[in-house]
Amino acid sequence: MKIVFAGTPDFAVPSLRAAARHNEVIAVYTQPDRPAGRGRGLAASPVKLEAVKRGIPVLQPETLKHPDSQAALRQMAPDIMIVVAYGLILPRAVLEIPRFGCWNVHASLLPRWRGAAPIQRAIEAGDAESGVCLMQMEAGLDTGPVLLRQVTPIADTDTGGQLHDRLAELGAQVLADGLGLLRAGMRPVPTPQPAGGVTYAHKLDKAEARLDWQQPAEVLARKVRAFVPWPIAEGVVAGERLRIHGAVALELRHQAAPGTLLMASKQGLDIACGQGALRLRTVQREGGKAITAADYLNARRDLISA
Repeated sequence: MKIVFAGTPDFAVPSLRAAARHNEVIAVYTQPDRPAGRGRGLAASPVKLEAVKRGIPVLQPETLKHPDSQAALRQMAPDIMIVVAYGLILPRAVLEIPRFGCWNVHASLLPRWRGAAPIQRAIEAGDAESGVCLMQMEAGLDTGPVLLRQVTPIADTDTGGQLHDRLAELGAQVLADGLGLLRAGMRPVPTPQPAGGVTYAHKLDKAEARLDWQQPAEVLARKVRAFVPWPIAEGVVAGERLRIHGAVALELRHQAAPGTLLMASKQGLDIACGQGALRLRTVQREGGKAITAADYLNARRDLISA
């Protein structure tokens, strides 16, 4: 079987390893190298690094809409194209090139959380579970029929990063299962997505990271977890803007204005919210690194009596 793989970030790397297990990946598509780091030098994507390590040819077109890009793919005559967090739109003409079409590994239980940020939106919304779907791609945004799926519970301590890593491995497992069936001549049966329950996981915006203390503490605690490791929630605490890496909601009745520091101790900084309080356990000062509330108070002893 001739497989073409398209992906870019860390999430796609386990799936690339699964697809390449039998040395069937003939080419990897990934986004062009982008400026990164303090020096803003061009950096290869995680998928490109994995492909180079395996000796798989890498293509990095700016778009797949150009006829030349489509002709190059057509010349490879792939049996299937696997797409995992590629980041570029696949035109209908590309979807029709591989013999078995294009499969996508998507990090949600479709049709819930179609779109760019399904992992973070699931945590932010308080979903009890998430999962991955192996989907037959079509022209719409994550609208294609589901071939296989795996479910995982979302713990009330899961961060966006932890769920990301778990779903990346589940995605590789689902893909390996699907390819195994295809090799055995048993093409997975496509199940159309139900019309109800559709939600969209809009792309994360750094502006969302600013916490609004008027919201309930439970809502803010979920946002803090969802936004680790990026963009990291932030808020003004006792006149200082802090990035918040870890926090828990407290069912605490108070009459204080939202944003008021209710108490500061080694257990955390308790901030008044619209409902309850948010206890900040791990924070980061401007230009510093993430530290515990106890370490932060060593530098802000003026707050301990607050």
